[in-house]
Amino acid sequence: MDNSERHANSPADALPGTNVPGADLPHFVGVLGGGRMGAGITHAFLINGANVLVVERDEASAEAARERVESAAAKSIERGAVDANLDEMVSRLTVTVDYDDFAGRQLVVEAVPEDWDLKVTALRGIEERLADDAYLASNTSSLSVNGLARELKRPQNFLGLHFFNPVPASTLIEVVLGEQTSHALAHAARGWVEALGKTAVVVNDAPGFASSRLGVAIALEAMRMVEEGVATAEDIDNAMVLGYKHPTGPLRTTDIVGLDVRLGIAEYLQSTLGERFAPPQILRDKVARGELGRKSGKGFFDWNG
Repeated sequence: MDNSERHANSPADALPGTNVPGADLPHFVGVLGGGRMGAGITHAFLINGANVLVVERDEASAEAARERVESAAAKSIERGAVDANLDEMVSRLTVTVDYDDFAGRQLVVEAVPEDWDLKVTALRGIEERLADDAYLASNTSSLSVNGLARELKRPQNFLGLHFFNPVPASTLIEVVLGEQTSHALAHAARGWVEALGKTAVVVNDAPGFASSRLGVAIALEAMRMVEEGVATAEDIDNAMVLGYKHPTGPLRTTDIVGLDVRLGIAEYLQSTLGERFAPPQILRDKVARGELGRKSGKGFFDWNG
């Protein structure tokens, strides 16, 4: 059997060496969802020369997504992070509300909220519009790539591309291989990550992958320490930043990600990996009060002003 038709059984087997075929980005990329993550993913592809289509749920959301992406593009040029012409860059951006516009896209990245039914519906809707040789990826941070693949007709053309927030500043993309992900896609995905100027961490599908599993474990323990009065959130974060050289502490990171998002991931990991991922009561209480982190103005830290 030709390598391009074999399935990737392990990261090491799938991606030998650093000279990866398919390093060029697809010219025509689609993104479902233009929120913070979707806009960041769109921005990453735009600044590297791709034509990007964003599909949103309604006209108001589409307009907000366009403004979000254009603002990010303008700021990246103003900072000197990108040597590009804003008008030319924006000319390669299309924002619509019609799934049919995904037809002809070589790669589509789904970036809707971490809800199983929502993601399955979205992925099925995208897949039925794509050509048989087009690729589909989910930006899920924790849901099973194998499980999502089983809901699709062409699981060999599907994998996880877990981008990190904020996408423009992050240098990491987690490439999550499903049991049926083809070698051709595994190789190409590594190349896309490198072409975006980022580093790929390649993992086989498992609950929480590598990043979410480790990140949530640290964050949950930090929350328990606050709950038990061991130290303040600020001092716990400083211990990790100054003592272990983490760029951001686990509690501030939780605020940036969103406490509701972290709660959902923790509950999923608890159901799959056991009670060591049980969410602390302080997390449940904060989410119930609407203290979701940066997006609400308050979480473990005060973000107002």
